[in-house]
Amino acid sequence: MFERVKAARERLRGYANVTPVMTSRILNELLGIEVFLKCENFQRVGAFKFRGAFNTISQLTDHQKERGIITYSSGNHAQAVALVGQLLGIRTTVVMPNNAPRVKRAATEGYGAAVIEYDPEEATREEMAELLRAEHGYTIIPPFDHLDIIAGQGTAAFEMFEELKTLDMLLVPCGGGGLLSGSAIATKSIEPSCQVIGIEPELADDAARSFHTKTLHTVKNPPTIADGTRTPSLGKLTFPLVLEYVDDMRTVTETAIVEAVQYLFYRMKIVVEPSGALGLAALLSGAVSASGRVGVIISGGNVDGDMMSKILLTE
Repeated sequence: MFERVKAARERLRGYANVTPVMTSRILNELLGIEVFLKCENFQRVGAFKFRGAFNTISQLTDHQKERGIITYSSGNHAQAVALVGQLLGIRTTVVMPNNAPRVKRAATEGYGAAVIEYDPEEATREEMAELLRAEHGYTIIPPFDHLDIIAGQGTAAFEMFEELKTLDMLLVPCGGGGLLSGSAIATKSIEPSCQVIGIEPELADDAARSFHTKTLHTVKNPPTIADGTRTPSLGKLTFPLVLEYVDDMRTVTETAIVEAVQYLFYRMKIVVEPSGALGLAALLSGAVSASGRVGVIISGGNVDGDMMSKILLTE
């Protein structure tokens, strides 16, 4: 599987941003460790999702490209697929919940995708995408449960090790498990001793429960502020990969997520969406106890102004 990650790294050259790794002396002193933040909020579309989307879509056949592509997403993957469709001249359709963040929907449409809205209380996005695929012959580009998506996401951790050479621990946000499993594959292939820990909100802890019980758990529309982690469960591919390559799963409270977003904004001057701040939330709240050199993947920065204002005003 690591060969797929390395191939994805080459495929993405010249298309994906090599995102910066940021540090903070104040943060290091506060935690008593060296923290390295891989800032995927500076990736194209403002999130790591561009990596997997480009790696997957660029490998489609000419016939598949002519028929068009479809995906389902609350936002970041939708934007990524839409942008890749624009770059490669492919007609793109996105199935998106009616409660998706406005900034993410607007960006998706801005990249030229047709957005099909659905009510998550009445239907599943997978069912709607499948109906449209059957009707129009689209190729489905799933958000996380696809080997090329997983390999593309793993290039974020690959880049970290290219720059930093060594880490004692890597903290990765977890929704459907694409970023987590891809990052864990890359990490364990490069530095097997590095501990890889997935971080979820307490209110959307299906992956943590699945990891600790070795049985797949699901959650329906969890009310977490971290909208990127509202996936119902790990996937058929990501679940066994997480079990194989990830060392532990931890959860953080909504308060911890808010405080991490605030810290990143006020102290480090970067805008990070709640899902992207999960790793730092785990460190600041003590949900994870770490030592040495700790990598944290900041997965994205797409957050509505209204939501960001609410977060920053929370005491």
